[in-house]
Amino acid sequence: MTRRARTIVDGDALALRRASRIVGTRIAIVCSAVVVVVIAAIFLYVLSEISPAELFEPVPDENNLDVGAVDLLRAASALGVALIVLAGVMSWLVTRRAVQPLGEALRIQRAFVADASHELRTPLAVLDARIQILQRALPENDPSTQLVAELRHDAKSLIQVVNDLLESAEVGGVAPTESESADVVAAVDLAVHRMSLIGSAKQISVELDAPASAHSYVPSSSITRCTVALVDNALRFSPPGSTVSVQVAATHKTVSIVVRDHGPGIQGIDPARVFDRFAHSGAAVDGGGDAKTGFGIGLALVREIAVRYGGSVDVVDSSDAGTAISIAVPRAKHS
Repeated sequence: MTRRARTIVDGDALALRRASRIVGTRIAIVCSAVVVVVIAAIFLYVLSEISPAELFEPVPDENNLDVGAVDLLRAASALGVALIVLAGVMSWLVTRRAVQPLGEALRIQRAFVADASHELRTPLAVLDARIQILQRALPENDPSTQLVAELRHDAKSLIQVVNDLLESAEVGGVAPTESESADVVAAVDLAVHRMSLIGSAKQISVELDAPASAHSYVPSSSITRCTVALVDNALRFSPPGSTVSVQVAATHKTVSIVVRDHGPGIQGIDPARVFDRFAHSGAAVDGGGDAKTGFGIGLALVREIAVRYGGSVDVVDSSDAGTAISIAVPRAKHS
């Protein structure tokens, strides 16, 4: 099999391009509307100044300007079309140039986050190691055992946040070649097994519905990470006694993972914006689970990974009956 490298695409760059296209299209529409109004005014003025019978009369040779009404209207129409095309091209160029500083700002922001995360990883790892040493040195019935365990849990949470920030900032390089595929079902099953332990503590069951196997070019670690983030989000918004379902389905070209909860649904924010970094809803979420109004960077990382490998992530459904989020990735040709 031939090895074809695919360039990683930045989700923020795609968002900027999409915003640029939207703004450019709106500017082009406004400019085109102005041109149409002006041309229509010219048509109405010409038609109001001459009678229909005079419209097609030949122009006398003694006239200084050998232009008939029909010729004038044709010229105005051609000029209108040319101006509309020019408006579209100019709006595209202007908006593309306008978003370049935003792209540079995002690049600088990513570089800062990556540098800060690298600097934080080492001291946090040392802190976690020292807490482990302290935890092992404590006597069996020491009253500080629970407190030290909580300290280590907090340290691990900080390490996870730093790792998430670092992975979110590091976008670039080359994606795996087509000969490197992974079993999506096995990766999802591993994530479900891990998150089932957390779900049990919250009295929430996590169930998996998947075929025997389905392969993709996305690394299994990335698939597991995406599934963990989606299930973690679902558990946060699910009431005790409910079920979080994870479904894997394969088509000829894609493999999709759908995570559905039975919480109160996405409230106070456009569902598409939950994939933005540190997105927050504008209204308090109530009605189930221990959810807060923030969505953190877990879902943002899911979008980054999906887009990086040519996939997509979408909110399939969100209502009072719950929320379903789907991630689709390209399917390996030989699977």
